[in-house]
Amino acid sequence: MTDLLLQPLIDTALAEDMAWYDLTAKATISQDQLGKASIIAKQNGVLSGCNIAKQVFETMDESVQQTWHHTDGNHVLVGTLIAEFSGNMRMLLSAERTALNFMQHLSGIATATSLFVDALQDKGCDIVDTRKTTPGLRALEKQAVLDGGGKNHRLDLASGMLIKENHIIAAGSITDAITACQKLSPATWVEVECETLDEVIEAVHACPDIILLDNMTPDVVKQARELVPSSILLEASGNITLDNARNYAETGINRIAVGAITHSAPVLDLSMRVSALQT
Repeated sequence: MTDLLLQPLIDTALAEDMAWYDLTAKATISQDQLGKASIIAKQNGVLSGCNIAKQVFETMDESVQQTWHHTDGNHVLVGTLIAEFSGNMRMLLSAERTALNFMQHLSGIATATSLFVDALQDKGCDIVDTRKTTPGLRALEKQAVLDGGGKNHRLDLASGMLIKENHIIAAGSITDAITACQKLSPATWVEVECETLDEVIEAVHACPDIILLDNMTPDVVKQARELVPSSILLEASGNITLDNARNYAETGINRIAVGAITHSAPVLDLSMRVSALQT
């Protein structure tokens, strides 16, 4: 996501926080007071959102000096010094919450993704995200997944065709749904969701690009793997957690889709501390 595209989001977030009218900062800090600040990790994790945080401070006051010791995708430990700032103390404090909100949320996603990626190490199975994202933040959240070592599924409804239960009902059958999608846009990949092995067999005959195994146990997924040729990508999703993800990966599937890495990831605890400089 380019700086130009980020700016409206940053402006909205700062306006939401009334950052330009920080009454507490105005009451307690003189207008020309200079200060320094540092962002420190209070948990182990993977960073994301550093670039947008940097732009938040620049938006508040372009004269603020910034030194970033770590960036998106870096693993950090408790106590790690992530960034240092110096400049107008009011501006530093007024930008603090908006910058940390972005960083903590996105770093939480990167960290959650990284835990899944680590759990599947050496299994040749990718972790991918879903469209279960925060409205308006999808591009940032999907970048956070990449920062955590995962991969992106489709960005939006125009990026690929994912046939789910309701589409199958509307089309009449799995075969009819796949055929209709392939006819509409031959150059676009087609994925179909299957809930039973019989549906998997029907899907294989219709030759989609991807088959999604929905809410199947590892044992059933293993049976499905034997039915699906390697020319069709095989994905699993539904009730997959850190505790059982490796069991799914060991079945030989190509990837696991986990909505929780974006919609339920806890924030990564980061803090900012400031101190006044003598003027």
